[in-house]
Amino acid sequence: METVFAITLIALGIAATLAIIRATIGPTSFDRVLAVNTIGSIAVLLIAVYGFFDGRPEFLDIALLYALINFIGTIAILKFFRFGTLGDHGLHEEGDEQ
Repeated sequence: METVFAITLIALGIAATLAIIRATIGPTSFDRVLAVNTIGSIAVLLIAVYGFFDGRPEFLDIALLYALINFIGTIAILKFFRFGTLGDHGLHEEGDEQ
C-alpha cells in the first residue's frame, strides 16, 4: 500500500512540475491561468489521496471545498481578464443614473 502511495505522489509531483513550467513560460495569460487551475486540481488530488491512504474520509470534504474555491477563483480571474472588472460598472446605459 505504501508503494502505491509513493507512486501516486511521484506522478502528481511530475504533473505539478509540468504545470509550474507551463505557468512560467506561458505564452499567454490564459495558459498561465489554466496552469494555475491545474496546480489547484493537483492539490485537490493530493488531499484526497492522502485522506484515502490515511483512512480519514473527512479529507474528501476538505478536497471538495478546495476544488470549489479553485473553480470560483478561476472563473473570477477569467471574467476579470475579459471584462476588466468583476462588477457590473460598464453595463449601465448612457442616460442612466448610477
